[in-house]
Amino acid sequence: MSHLTAFFESVITWAALTSGELATTALLVFFIILSTLEARAPKIQNPPSGKRRSIQANINLFVFNSAALSLLPISSLLILAEQYSGKGLLSYIANPVWKIIVSFLLLDLMFYLWHKASHSFDCLWIFHKVHHSDPHLNVSTAFRVHFAELLVITALKAVYIVLLGTDKTIVLINETIMTLFVMFHHANISFRNEKLLGKIVIVPYLHRVHHSTERHEHDRNYGLVLSIWDRLFGTCAELEPAEIGIKSSVPQDLLSLLKLGFTNATAPAAPVLVPEHVKPMIAEAAYFKAKRRGFSPGYELGDWLEAERDIVRLVCKDRLQRKPMPKQKLFNPRLIRSRYV
Repeated sequence: MSHLTAFFESVITWAALTSGELATTALLVFFIILSTLEARAPKIQNPPSGKRRSIQANINLFVFNSAALSLLPISSLLILAEQYSGKGLLSYIANPVWKIIVSFLLLDLMFYLWHKASHSFDCLWIFHKVHHSDPHLNVSTAFRVHFAELLVITALKAVYIVLLGTDKTIVLINETIMTLFVMFHHANISFRNEKLLGKIVIVPYLHRVHHSTERHEHDRNYGLVLSIWDRLFGTCAELEPAEIGIKSSVPQDLLSLLKLGFTNATAPAAPVLVPEHVKPMIAEAAYFKAKRRGFSPGYELGDWLEAERDIVRLVCKDRLQRKPMPKQKLFNPRLIRSRYV
C-alpha cells in the first residue's frame, strides 16, 4: 500500500506541475477519436444532414456557454480551489490517495442526484430538456447544455469545492475524468464487452436509454461516470430506445435553443377546450403515466398536459372515424390501459 501511495503522490505532483493545457489537449484528442469512430462505425445510422445540423448547433452552444461563463467569477473553479484547499472536509483525510477517491465518489454521487432532480422537477427540466432535444445523439451532444443549467452546475461545483476543501490538482483531475466520460457515453458507438463494462461505468448503450423520447425510459440511467448509483438506487435500465430526443419540434440554431430553455415544451400549442365528461379519462391516463415512472414527484403538471393532449387526440380520432365513444366507457380504466397506457 505504501508503494501505491508513493506512486499516486508522484502522479499528483506531476499533475500539479503541468497546466490545464494538457487536460485540454487530452480532451480534444479524445473528441477526435470518438468522432472518427462514429463516422466509421456508427451504432445508429443518422441522416448526414441532420447530424451536421446537430453538431453545428451543439458546438455553437458550447462556444456561447464558454464565452459567457468566462465573464463570471464563479467560473474560476481552480482559483476557488486554491483559496479553500485544505480547509474543508477532506482535511480530515491524510492519505492523498483516499482524498482523490473520496472526492471523486462524492462528486459523481452529487451529479447523479442533480441529474435525477433535473428530471423530477419542472423548474429544472425546463432547461435540461435542451440537452435531451438532440434527435441525433453523438459525441458533441455532451456539450448541448443550456446556459442557465450550466450556471447552476458551476455553482454546485463551487459549493462542493468549498465544503470539501478540494485542491486545484484534484479539481483538474475530476473535471477531466468527468468530461471524458460525458463525451464517451454520448458517442454513437458500440463495442465488444460494452455491457460487461457497463456493470461498473456508464457506457453508450446505457446512456442511449436516457435519451429516449419515452419518459419512463429517459427517467433512468442518471449516472455520469459510475453506473453503481443507478443500480444501487434502482434507476438502471438496459434496453435500446426506439427513438431519440423529445416529443416536440426542436430547433437547431443557437438562439432558438436558448429560447427553448424558457419554453414549456410539454404544454399544448394552443388552449384546448376539454369537455367535462372527458376529464375523468385524462385523470386516469395521467395516473397510469405517473405509476409507470414510480410516482416520482415534480412531473404532475407534465403528466396531466401530456395525457390531456393524447386523450383529446384519441377522442378526435374516434370522431373522424365515425366511431363515437360511449360516455360510460370513458370511466372504464381497462379501456385506458388497453388504448392509451
